[in-house]
Amino acid sequence: MPIEIRELVIRAEVEPQQGQESGQGAGSASEREQLVRDCVEQVMEIIRQKEER
Repeated sequence: MPIEIRELVIRAEVEPQQGQESGQGAGSASEREQLVRDCVEQVMEIIRQKEER
């Protein structure tokens, strides 16, 4: 009998590494934005693939 998972909860705690400053400058903000864009694009591609099935 197959089991269907209808909800998946993922929790994570993120702590800054010791020795690093919390404000890392404008360069890291743009890198972070690019990372978010890449992640969103990958998720959207997965959703598109699932809809095609």
